[in-house]
Parts: sequence; structure tokens; C-alpha cells
Amino acid sequence: MPEQVHGRRPYASDAFGDCRWRVDVPDHARRYGAGVTVEERIAGVFGQAGVVASLHVIDVDADPEQTGGDAGRVRADPGRVGRPVREVAVRADEQVVIASIFKILLVLEFARQSSVGQLDPTERVLVRAADRLGGWGVAGCADDVEVSLRDLAYFAMSVSDNTAADLLLRRVGRDVLPMLAAELGLARTRIVGGPRELVETMLADVGARTEAEFARIFPTLSDGRVRAMRVLDPAHTTSSTAREITRLLGLIWRDEAGPPPACATVRELMDRQLFWTRLASGFPPGVRVRAKTGTLPGLHLEAGVAEYPDGRRYAMAVFARTERLATRRIDVDLAMGEAARIAVEALRVRTAGSCG
Repeated sequence: MPEQVHGRRPYASDAFGDCRWRVDVPDHARRYGAGVTVEERIAGVFGQAGVVASLHVIDVDADPEQTGGDAGRVRADPGRVGRPVREVAVRADEQVVIASIFKILLVLEFARQSSVGQLDPTERVLVRAADRLGGWGVAGCADDVEVSLRDLAYFAMSVSDNTAADLLLRRVGRDVLPMLAAELGLARTRIVGGPRELVETMLADVGARTEAEFARIFPTLSDGRVRAMRVLDPAHTTSSTAREITRLLGLIWRDEAGPPPACATVRELMDRQLFWTRLASGFPPGVRVRAKTGTLPGLHLEAGVAEYPDGRRYAMAVFARTERLATRRIDVDLAMGEAARIAVEALRVRTAGSCG
């Protein structure tokens, strides 16, 4: 008996395509209701959580140059027999703040430089009090600590350590990331400094001189004053689109964003992220989700890749904006995971349908 995985029955590929999984499409239709589009189901999930969100999900092994246009459209790719282009897109081209998701690009650049010998990943860095920006990892240490560059990359990805990211950015070069984004065809990805610049902007916007003073002032601000801060405006801070972020992930997962060892390093570090309540929460056991979060008041963000036991891989970017400015909303996190899963399931059903 062949092993069943997530309700799908594997069967051998034939000479007419790359079909590996037979999906019961009528059951899928009964589950969601006939005539309801994928985008409508996703909009319902976001609406119930009270958020406005951008989403883009694509098969990593489809041709990223063929995506675009109508959301969720399936089109044949004449250059890849049996590999139709598939995407699910909801506001996927809207410019959005990406916050700590920029750390994917940062760690990619670190890994690229390491792989060609431009820097030594074991190089030691002393983290002093003046370097600390607050938060997790070395950012929260009370005393000076010494770590390697590769450990800075680990902390930046695993717990989104802003101090680690800032020191790593200083070492790889603050002017390099915009050039990397351009090289990878991310024309709408805008990098404005690093974590230190973000903190300095936030202090200036509320009239605080220190982080301690900011912590005292921030809770007293009106929602309107907070929303006017530059870190929440994609025109004045690091920003991109959901479509460009899935393009970046696709390039990394296909070893096209740099030397294969560099891409493998990014994938491995994304696998070590400790936060699981967003994209990963939507998928059953056996589906491996590697991701990177981003969080600011009123913004819940995450990008990652879901890898299924049958070898198919799906790049996902979900950027949710809430009315309330709280940064901890488990209902929003879970909605992001559910929306991502709905999109991926739709692509997998369409893959089965394209097999004949």
C-alpha cells in the first residue's frame, strides 16, 4: 500500500507530465463551496480577522518570469513541459513596509560574500552597550559579548535580532543591499538603511532622545500620531511588494540568487526561525515551512517557503495591516497561516487538474 500524505494518494509519473499526486478535486470543492474563488476565500479569512492584507503565493519550480496579471491564473509554460505557471495574488503589487523581512536580503549578501571568500564567517565581533538596539538575542544582553559573523546571521534570522542585523549590515556594507536587490530584479524593493536607521527615525518622529524616553512617550501617542510615523509608510522606509518577495524566495530556493552554498545557508537559517504562529501554523505536520517574520505596530508580516513531502515547494508572502496597533494578535497570525494554506492547496489542486 502506498503511504498517504495529507489525504493525497501518490502514483507514478507518466510520460505526459510531472504529475505525482492525485487530488480529489470534488472533495476540495465541497469543502469550500462551489463557485467561490480562491481569492474570495482568502478575503473572507482576512475579513474575519479584521485586516487588510497583501498575499502572493507561487510554485517555486514554475517560471517566475511568467507570473503576473490575473490573480490565480494558470497558464502553460512552453519552455517547461508539465510545469504550468501558477500563482495566487491578492493586492500582490501593492507597495508595503517589510520591516525585518529585509534580513533575508541581508543574510543572503553575507552568505554570498562568505562563499567567495570576501569575508570570513568566523570573524569575531564584539557587541558593546552602544551597539544594542533592544530586543532579543545579543540585543538583549546586559554585558558585552563576542560572537562570530555567522552567529550574528543566525540571531538575525532565528529571533530577528536587530543588533545582530545592524552589526552584520555594517560588515557587509550598508550600500550593498540596494545593489543586490537591483541585481536580482527586485525593482520595487527599497532598502532604507538598517535597524539603527529605523530606530533613529522612530525616535525623531516622537521627539525622543533615547530608547528609554521613546518607551515612555510611545504609549501616550494617539493612533493617528503613530500611523504618521515614517517606519509605517512604505514611501519613507524599507518596502517592497508581496510579488517581489516571493520572487526573491524562488531565486534562493532554486539556487539562482548566488552561489548554491550561499543560497543553502539562507535556507538553513530560515529553517531555524523560532516563531511559528504565522505561516507555519496553517500547515499540517509533514509540511516544512521556513520563514522570516516582520513586525511593527499594526503590521504582521511573514515570508517563507512551504516544502511538501512530494518535493513541491511554494513561496509565500503575507503582509497584514490591522486597525488596532497591537503587535501581538494571535488571531491575525493564524489567519495569515490559513490564507497561505488555502492558496497553496489551490495551486496543488490546479496542478492535479493540469495533468489530465
